[in-house]
Amino acid sequence: MFLRHVLSPHVLARPMLALGLAIALPVAAQAQIRNAPAPRALEFAAYIFSAANVCGYRIGVEQFEALLEKQNVKAADVSPRGPFGGKVQTIFALMSNQMQLNREQACLAVAGEYGPEGNVAKNVLLPAAPAGAPDAAPAEPAKPAQ
Repeated sequence: MFLRHVLSPHVLARPMLALGLAIALPVAAQAQIRNAPAPRALEFAAYIFSAANVCGYRIGVEQFEALLEKQNVKAADVSPRGPFGGKVQTIFALMSNQMQLNREQACLAVAGEYGPEGNVAKNVLLPAAPAGAPDAAPAEPAKPAQ
């Protein structure tokens, strides 16, 4: 009786189905699996965002993206709506609060590292635009209506 139960098609079908799924699922999911950015890359992004928030600096987009690329991370991955944006926002909140406690020294320190004359990387953080100034000048002046 036991032998007939062990050799029944239903008992043999379950392990075969499980084996088939075990082989098929990793192949199908392989295209969607990505490695998470290194924690250091997430901390770097949060640090730059915190400095911009607390100190009022503008972010030099090209330099920022270049430093992220060196760490094999895309800027879209660490943006607030990116796949790792939640982690960056958590780190950002903690860093912003700490920077705010000692704002003057924190802003001087971050400018020395990533500002126009930075010793780690130059022009990642740029001075704040003067009040009322547009972010970018228009390509050509507007022509008056005739």
